Amino acid sequence: MDCKLIIVIALFVLLGVCFLIVRHFYVKKLRREIKRAQTSERIKSVFLANVSHALRTPLNAIIGFSDVILMDKQGDMNREEIKEVATHINENGQQLFYFISQLLELSNFESSVLSFTMIEVNLAEMMASYRREVLHVVNSGVSVLVRSDLSPHCKARLDTNLMHQLMMNLLNNAAHRTKKGCITLNYGYERRGLRVVITDTGECMPKEVLDGSYSVLQNEDSLTLSNRTNELGLSICKSIVEALGGEMSITSEPDKGTTASIWFGCRMRHKYQDL
Repeated sequence: MDCKLIIVIALFVLLGVCFLIVRHFYVKKLRREIKRAQTSERIKSVFLANVSHALRTPLNAIIGFSDVILMDKQGDMNREEIKEVATHINENGQQLFYFISQLLELSNFESSVLSFTMIEVNLAEMMASYRREVLHVVNSGVSVLVRSDLSPHCKARLDTNLMHQLMMNLLNNAAHRTKKGCITLNYGYERRGLRVVITDTGECMPKEVLDGSYSVLQNEDSLTLSNRTNELGLSICKSIVEALGGEMSITSEPDKGTTASIWFGCRMRHKYQDL
């Protein structure tokens, strides 16, 4: 066979093989994109359905209790009954307001690039202020402790606004579940950064929330409004920690409670010595 013909045939075979490889690559990529689009569409549908349910539930309660008062045209309800109905309206309104606030906050985090305003703060004073703030919402008899092996004069460069959102979301989450026992805030220096561990003796977190990896209401399972709000709060925490280049983990066990741990790099001084 002519040498040139062999070369031409070999080139055609090579081109054919290359075409098949490229075709396989693009078909595989196309399938991945289709699957990703389908997953995204499903998540969006579940998200909207869950948000709709979370909003409708307290609204129905508010409207229902309001109707009870409006239908009492003869004034048969006594003062205590009216107060009880008004309390239910207020509680559902507060839950609804907090849920919407968390939803809008999360939307802000996911739709824009976070900018940081770093200032030097005293860690002991900052953690003490978080403790004082969460004491207003903890159940009666629940103690809140702050522990650290760092000097009370230790200072760190932080964005105080983001830190406040991060810590109060985690502490409020712990306060919501803890009916008795204690909440402990432990902080220290680790890997050239700040490690904060919040433990509580409260109820185990719902499996749907933990399995969803703080999935922003992507779970199809039924969750209460308070659990949905907690899930949003954890999603906000995750967004903040990721923006800081850090890491976050949560473990929760029945009869043992929950441990939330965060770490991110930051500059610190006077860590172990007095001024």
